[in-house]
Amino acid sequence: MTDVKFPVFDIHSSEAFEKMALEIYRYQLRENAVYQQYCQLINKTQASRLEEIPFLPIQFFKSHTVVSDKRPVKITFTSSGTTGSVVSKHVVTDLDVYNQSLDHSFKKTYGEIKDYVVLALLPHYLDRTGSSLVYMAQRWINASQRVESGFYLNDLAALSKVLKSFENSHQKVILIGVTFALLQLAEEYAMPLDHVIIIETGGMKGMRKEIVKPELHHILKTAFTEASIQSEYGMTELLSQAYASDGINFTTPPWMKVSTRDTNDPLSGIEDGKTGGLNIIDLANYNSCSFIATQDLGKSFTDGSFQVLGRFDHSDIRGCNLMAVN
Repeated sequence: MTDVKFPVFDIHSSEAFEKMALEIYRYQLRENAVYQQYCQLINKTQASRLEEIPFLPIQFFKSHTVVSDKRPVKITFTSSGTTGSVVSKHVVTDLDVYNQSLDHSFKKTYGEIKDYVVLALLPHYLDRTGSSLVYMAQRWINASQRVESGFYLNDLAALSKVLKSFENSHQKVILIGVTFALLQLAEEYAMPLDHVIIIETGGMKGMRKEIVKPELHHILKTAFTEASIQSEYGMTELLSQAYASDGINFTTPPWMKVSTRDTNDPLSGIEDGKTGGLNIIDLANYNSCSFIATQDLGKSFTDGSFQVLGRFDHSDIRGCNLMAVN
């Protein structure tokens, strides 16, 4: 992991966040044709405060190329979607920004990556190209520099053997996986997992009936006693992630902020603690669009944390984090 930082990763205060957000807003309003046209259509082309910045509906990542600079595209991340559905495309012209976002976010949340063995259980995501989740897991695996780290596509027996090999050690382990695969592992290979952090990323992929998060976490905690069951919130359209150490209440890195909007008036925000559509500012997204109105329903809180309660009924099914909290 590199020690070189991009300016957005040096943010340490709300004042610095607002200043940087307004700078990026003005830049994207000027250079991002899709965002510019949207802001013109809703007559919001000036902002002097954070609350005045408009959010681009996430659906535009399906119908348009959302980009803010003219450099060559380094990689295109695509959503998993469902058979026959239109997928989101996030073109990235500066891959170092995503790398930095992953590295700094991991360190702020979990500490040094070299202290962990990283195991990834991401079937279906590995079967296709363009998954930002697979890219993230691969970077973690490489940075851990441990021979035990790796992907376990459908080989649950091999994964359980690796997990058991650390049963009597103090080696810290991260197991990141999609919901349906973690549930299968819980059913077939329940075991105590001391010193193991299980990070579920959501996603049933039509393999199982959707269940609420408390039920999922109860199943995982029962099967993997002693393990810490946590959650990750991320999506194709973002270059940053949020994590919930308790599986429910997500916290963001300093360059990311989540707020809520009125479900009946999408251009109006609502106060913290009330259920609404989730709006996300991800300053790492400066080469695409940093201001996104998602199709997720949730609550934001004054301490900067947020919850995901579900999704809008008319939204397409995404591959990650679509489970309801209750």
